[in-house]
Formats: sequence, structure tokens, C-alpha cells
Amino acid sequence: MFKSGQLLIWWNRRDEGRAMDLADLIEPDQVVYAARASNKQQLLQDLASRAATLLNPDAQTIVTALQAREELGSTGLGNGFALPHARIEGIDRLFGMFTRLNRPIHFDSIDGNPVDLVFLLLIPPTAGSKHLAALASISRYLRDKEFAARLRKAPSAAALYSLLCDRQHL
Repeated sequence: MFKSGQLLIWWNRRDEGRAMDLADLIEPDQVVYAARASNKQQLLQDLASRAATLLNPDAQTIVTALQAREELGSTGLGNGFALPHARIEGIDRLFGMFTRLNRPIHFDSIDGNPVDLVFLLLIPPTAGSKHLAALASISRYLRDKEFAARLRKAPSAAALYSLLCDRQHL
């Protein structure tokens, strides 16, 4: 029998050591096909606005946190992929949103190349190390050149979601 608080600790630790599936982070309404942004700032504002419609925090809180994280170093990880992420007060679970841009934009990526695949990850303050597993999984999947090529060829948001969530593709 669990003592007070032990069940919560067990529940939060039950997934430690397990690779996180992208399906654990996104829903169909959290996939954006052919988004338009002319620069990094506009993209972060758009992502924050879209996330705010699905979460409690307002868009300004989200964009401010994302900008603060970008000031520490770009989340453009190379090969046309970016993983903007930040801790957000007021959310109680990891929140993901995938966006494929209609045209690549400059994102200060580590390889200097423009970005067209973006996975936003918002992290609750209580996430502990779960966000590290999420960041590692997202990065591993989206830095795979074959998988990224399939995402770039997907004809719709539904096709993107299917690719992101289908374990056979990963």
C-alpha cells in the first residue's frame, strides 16, 4: 500500500528510462501544415498564439519564455529542424506542437541552414527530468534524415500526424 505522496512519486517516475513516443506529446490539433512565418520571431509568436488557444497561459507568457530560452542559445538543431522549448508556469503536462513551414526561415541554427520542421515543447515546472526524455526523443526522430524527408513530403496535417505517431516509421 502506498503512503501519502508515494503514489504520485511512483506515477511521475513510471516512465523513467523509457523512450518517449511523439504520440505522448501531440494531438491532431497540435500539428500545423504549411505554416507561414518570415522569421524566427514571427514563428515563435505564431506558435505561442496557437499553443495559448489550447492551454491556460496567455500567448505573451509563452513567447516571452521561448525568447528567453533562445537567448541562451538557438534551438535550431541543424538539418532544417528546430526544437524551441521552455518551462511554462500554469501548465500541468508536457505539451508539444509540430509545424512544417511552407518555406524555410533563418533560425540561427547550429549548421547555419534555414528551418522548415519545428517541434515546440512546453514544459510544466513540475516535469522533473521527463522533459529531457522528451527532448531526446524529439531530437532523435526529427534529426533522422529519412524521417525528416517523409515529413517534408507529407501532403496534409493528418499525414504529418500519422507519420509522427506511427511507431513503424520510427
